[in-house]
Amino acid sequence: MVILSVDYGKVRTGIAVCDKNEVVASPVGTIKEYNMDALAEKISSIAQEKGAQQIVLGLPRNMDGSEGESAQNVRMFKEKLLQLSGMEVVLRDERCTTVTAYEYLNMNNKRGKKRKEVVDSVAAVIILEDYLNYRRNHL
Repeated sequence: MVILSVDYGKVRTGIAVCDKNEVVASPVGTIKEYNMDALAEKISSIAQEKGAQQIVLGLPRNMDGSEGESAQNVRMFKEKLLQLSGMEVVLRDERCTTVTAYEYLNMNNKRGKKRKEVVDSVAAVIILEDYLNYRRNHL
């Protein structure tokens, strides 16, 4: 099944997608959008364009597992995505994904503006890879 992954952000939102065999997660890009409704529409459109059947949305939890304001915003965004896309939207813990994305980019010598442009889509790939591993081992 093709699955679209979203690393939601107030300014930039990263998007990734996997192949129908759920083997390879690839970055799609980053969307710069401040309006939650407009962002949900853009992501729904990308999901349809990519033939996605499910959306995985990163849930930003605090390190102790609790949820703050960002997690509540993601939960509201999930409802908008669900309404607009009509697809199942799964929440996935995204703790440390952005930190890991920066580490990957540092290892590959991506710095400055180039790094800022891709870090969110790399984080979306990490969220998706984590979810795919979960599906392989638990479903």
